[in-house]
Amino acid sequence: MTHKKPGSDVWDLAMRSHQLWHELADSLNDQGLDPQEMLGWKKTGSLLVGKTFQECAALKQKVNELSEGGLRAEYLSSADLFLKEPAITVDDETGAAFLPDDSQLDAHRAVAYIEKGNREFGTEGRYAEFYHEPVTGLIRSDGGSKEVTGVQTLKRDLYGKKATIVAAGCWSGSLMHELLKDCNISVDVPVKPRKGHLLVVENFDSFHLNHGIMEAGYADRQSASAPPGLGVEERMLSISMTATMDTTGNLVLGSSREFVGFDTEADETIIRCIWERAAEFFPKLRDISIEDFIRNRKVRVGLRPYMPDGKPMIGSVPGLQNLYLAAGHEGGGLSMALGTAEMVSDIVLGRPSHVDVSAFQVKGRCC
Repeated sequence: MTHKKPGSDVWDLAMRSHQLWHELADSLNDQGLDPQEMLGWKKTGSLLVGKTFQECAALKQKVNELSEGGLRAEYLSSADLFLKEPAITVDDETGAAFLPDDSQLDAHRAVAYIEKGNREFGTEGRYAEFYHEPVTGLIRSDGGSKEVTGVQTLKRDLYGKKATIVAAGCWSGSLMHELLKDCNISVDVPVKPRKGHLLVVENFDSFHLNHGIMEAGYADRQSASAPPGLGVEERMLSISMTATMDTTGNLVLGSSREFVGFDTEADETIIRCIWERAAEFFPKLRDISIEDFIRNRKVRVGLRPYMPDGKPMIGSVPGLQNLYLAAGHEGGGLSMALGTAEMVSDIVLGRPSHVDVSAFQVKGRCC
């Protein structure tokens, strides 16, 4: 939650998701299961690190805002920061915002755990998976009505009694365009791919990190939008330091953000930039050969679903019944996943929502 802003449109959704993830981890403990093994869950707390007096002044204000927003937060001086993270280089201008209740999890483990739970409903006919089977169109009752009853794939028709939900990340816009081309409905979903790199240094033992760490400028670069006159397809490359240790002892360094379409090739220049930026905070990295890492590298490259206004789209698609959209979370998809799932379920079932849905609705934002 360190880079979230109290009072923003996504704040309540982020807070609700934060609560639900912690409740899930607690429920695993209650069942005698290990959340770290099941989810890659580590309650590490997080640090937002500033390296100048100006950044640290902003961090002090941020700590006050987060505290007023209901989170435990404190400002750390350079000396206190060094005690918590000895690997970070500090001087008189260094400081950090510390959120002790932040946690981290492993996306692959979390998805595998949820998927395993879903599959238990398969024997009741309530759950099925169809991988590598692209959706080609919508099924509408009586052929051309406004009521969506399912989807056509390359191999079969799949019916949904209550809802069809499009949650295809940065591909949601192009998918919606294809699905609606015969519906005489104009819904332009402006979600765009924003490419990112993460470097994974396996079996890392040069130093240990106790927390999830980001530099103070991360939040600004995350929320930056294309300036007037510059299309979002322009590259707009930014590099910000992020660093964590995963549950297997790997050091994970990031991160980059850029608009290059759907390209997912690793870029050696960006890899070097991420490494050099991280080394400004962790000087021991300079003792490791970047050339060796590049030769034996493990780099994660992904496409974040960027929305120009910084808010995901969650809600019904105007002009059609039973068709819903949940996309555009950019870098916050994992942290906001459970709150989004709950919100979609509440909308479909007509239940009161824990979070105000009006800020996320599709109508008026892409129609």
